[in-house]
Amino acid sequence: MALTTDILAIIPQRAPFVMIDTLETCTAENASTTFTVQADNILVADGVLQEAALIENIAQTAAAHMGYTCKQENKPVPVGFIGAVQNLVIHSLPLVNDVLQTEIVVKNQVFNATIIAGSIVLNGKLIANCEMKIFIS
Repeated sequence: MALTTDILAIIPQRAPFVMIDTLETCTAENASTTFTVQADNILVADGVLQEAALIENIAQTAAAHMGYTCKQENKPVPVGFIGAVQNLVIHSLPLVNDVLQTEIVVKNQVFNATIIAGSIVLNGKLIANCEMKIFIS
């Protein structure tokens, strides 16, 4: 059961650039989300979700982690920026109607910088993963 389906309350992104649907789990160290690829998604071309959307999906899962944590502490949802993407591997691209399961793990946090490891699974198979450095303003 999802922790929240009210994603817009915990991430700063807005349509048409929202790349997660639900926050499934959230602890101090990790979070997971789901996302169903829709045909009208801004980053779908010829029925295929593009690479940039996968990177954004991981980043928004990290944003949901931070936003949910802040909401639990009655703090405002911060805005974050991708500072770097490292070791990005994309094994395959999802199609319209595919449901992505994304997980991030916080590896390190220093001041306003957070380093996460992110992975996206489709039907039990890893389709993308990377490390990401995110700066919180």
